[in-house]
Amino acid sequence: MKKAITILILVVIVSCNESKKTYNTNSTDVENEKIAFVTNRDGNSEIYVMDSDGKNLENLTSNDSLDYSPSWSSTNSQLYFYSKRDGNAEIYSLDIVSKNVNRLTNHQANDVLPVPAPNGEFILFMSDRDSLSRNIYIMNKDGSDVRSLTKNQSYEESPDWSPDGQKIIFTRQLRDSTDNSHAANGEIHIMNSDGSNVQRLTNKPGYDSGAKFSPDGNKIAFYGFENDQWDLFIMDSDGSNLFNLTNDSIECYSPDWSSDGKWLVYTAGEKGVYNIWKINLQSKKRIQLTKTTGRNEGPVWIK
Repeated sequence: MKKAITILILVVIVSCNESKKTYNTNSTDVENEKIAFVTNRDGNSEIYVMDSDGKNLENLTSNDSLDYSPSWSSTNSQLYFYSKRDGNAEIYSLDIVSKNVNRLTNHQANDVLPVPAPNGEFILFMSDRDSLSRNIYIMNKDGSDVRSLTKNQSYEESPDWSPDGQKIIFTRQLRDSTDNSHAANGEIHIMNSDGSNVQRLTNKPGYDSGAKFSPDGNKIAFYGFENDQWDLFIMDSDGSNLFNLTNDSIECYSPDWSSDGKWLVYTAGEKGVYNIWKINLQSKKRIQLTKTTGRNEGPVWIK
């Protein structure tokens, strides 16, 4: 009888533990990590989360408005994104367990593309609030003390922190006076975290964007235009040893690193149909994680 009671207690404990939804954010096992991404499978852009194998999809935002650009902070367990749910584009934070959403910016300009610092205390974002162009701003994690890091007439986008929080990489659009194309030439730049010492890292034809530091800070992944096609590229953090990783026949963009640095998750597709894939950097093995007829894009590892 005593043995039966012990077994019953163990069953109850296991059942209770399984009923709780948890996110293993400290694991070094990529198989236990999650991936957040944007999808329009519900009719408008929502942020979903799924296992790293594409299973167990869950809608995190469930809002009638448009939600974009998730970015994860393992320090304070918050997912940051921007949304037009209050009229214009503003920055929000979301607790992926409780689903509580907090608005962090409140400005008539468009505030987009939030990226939390490695220590969780600051958030980078892009804004056109200075009326010059879209530049890089920084604020405290609660939305206070907003200040600009760049202030010029060159369009900028896709900032990212180095793992030690000392550097910021981003895209700056460089337009020759004779260039009347839509995208012009976007190049990856790097600067100190206070906005000083801006240096150019890439020098190749076509628009380069979406740069992300590897977990050890030694590599940078980004997407760029080459041979009339968008592909993923890898280079050293000083801009050297550049190579085309995907060289695919369909568009590939928006890479993000797994915690072990062995995988990139990214968007791939064409003609309005885009899905989430991951690629192993050593074997070049590619695995498709979503399969819908709409847009699935902007993936980020929750790690």
